[in-house]
Order: sequence, then structure tokens, then C-alpha cells
Amino acid sequence: MSALSGAAQGAVLGLASAAAPGPFQAILVARSLRAGPLRALPLAFVPMTSDPVVIATVLLVLGQLPGSFLRALTGVGAAVVLWLAATTLREVVRGGAAGPGADQVGRGFVSAAAVNVTNPNAWIFWSAVGGPLVASAWRASPEAAIAFLAGFYACITAGNAALAMAAGGMARAGPGMARALGLASGLALAGFGTWQLARVIRG
Repeated sequence: MSALSGAAQGAVLGLASAAAPGPFQAILVARSLRAGPLRALPLAFVPMTSDPVVIATVLLVLGQLPGSFLRALTGVGAAVVLWLAATTLREVVRGGAAGPGADQVGRGFVSAAAVNVTNPNAWIFWSAVGGPLVASAWRASPEAAIAFLAGFYACITAGNAALAMAAGGMARAGPGMARALGLASGLALAGFGTWQLARVIRG
């Protein structure tokens, strides 16, 4: 694999990951509605800061861990997502859409990172798709592996930023639209959290 093909593969997968519905995307939309798109933009960088934990674990030790590890991780993720769903829906009921202070924005980043690193989809992706591609690219050429990761994170970050700006733009259509989008993102978070919790219960 050449560096160019590695970057191209990473770019395609990054755009696909940003466009795929998931708990992180719902959090990004909810933050954009509550705090405004500019304050939501830092969350676009969450995968870049939290994924290295997933990648390193997948490449080094995940294959040696029991299946109960992923179930426990799913349970933690479900709890975080459901808490964020409750917070989002409470804000919609109260009608609060004012931007929070810097400390709340910081907590939003940490919460989003916690959801991302405990999202089983991220572990599945890096175990089944991303990890093998990076490992294969590294064996062929370290430059190709680096190019793959650069392309992936450049495109997933750009896609997340575009989603935050689009949600903020729709919210400016009026308070009714903002409340509807906030309700939708809160219900989406509740749905994702419930689905993850059901997976843990079913074992």
C-alpha cells in the first residue's frame, strides 16, 4: 500500500464514519443546539483524542481479552449515553438553549470523549476494519499507515464540524426548530443507550 492509497482509504472511511448515525453524532448535534455551532466545534476533534486508546488496545491486547470486556465496556457506554440523553431532554423541556460557560463546554468534551471511547462501534470498527488496515499498511510502509490515519482523522473531523455547523444553522430557523432538533437528538441518545444496555442484558 502506498501513502497515497492509504490516505485515500482513510479519507473514505473517515467520511463514512462521520456520516454514520451514532451516539457521538447525536451528542454533537445536541451540543450545537444548546451551546451554538462554534462552541460545538471542539467536539469534532473528540475522535482524534479518544480513538488512540481504542487503537492501541486493539492492536496490542484486545485479542487476548475475554468477550466480557466488550460487554462491560458496552454497559459503561450505555450509562453515559443515557445520562446525556436525560440531560438533553431536560434542557428541551426547560426551553434552555443559551450557551453554557467554558467549564460546561469542557465537561461536554469530556463526556463526548467518554461516549466515544466506550462506544462498542468504535471497538468493532478498529478491530475488524481500521486495525487490520493500519497493521497491513505498517508492514508495507510506515508512511502508508501514517497517511491512512491522517486521511481518516482529517475527514472525520471535517465531517463532524460540518454536522455541528449544519445543526446550528437549522436551529437558527427558529426556537421551534431548535426544540424539535433537541428533542430528536435527546431521543436518539436515549435509543442508542437503551439499545446498548439491551445488548449487555442479553449477553
